[in-house]
Amino acid sequence: MALEEFEKDPLTERDKGFIRMRSIMDYGMGVLWSAMGVFMLFIRHFNTGLEARFDDPWMKAFGGICLLYGLFRIYRGYKKNYLKER
Repeated sequence: MALEEFEKDPLTERDKGFIRMRSIMDYGMGVLWSAMGVFMLFIRHFNTGLEARFDDPWMKAFGGICLLYGLFRIYRGYKKNYLKER
């Protein structure tokens, strides 16, 4: 049996549940990370009183990284590439 034959096996219900749970978790965490990134990038527009402490270039850079990571998590949840070999 070649390795390609194992990849074509249907998924068990346990594996399907695992993939569904990971996908939902990736969507949720992606939305949270993206929201935090948007908040940090546009903190002046939210009028929270935190602008004086968190409105510097380092926080803008961190907000951009958070936004990119959130978008990556959403993409990973969309692709559902969890049980495949690397």
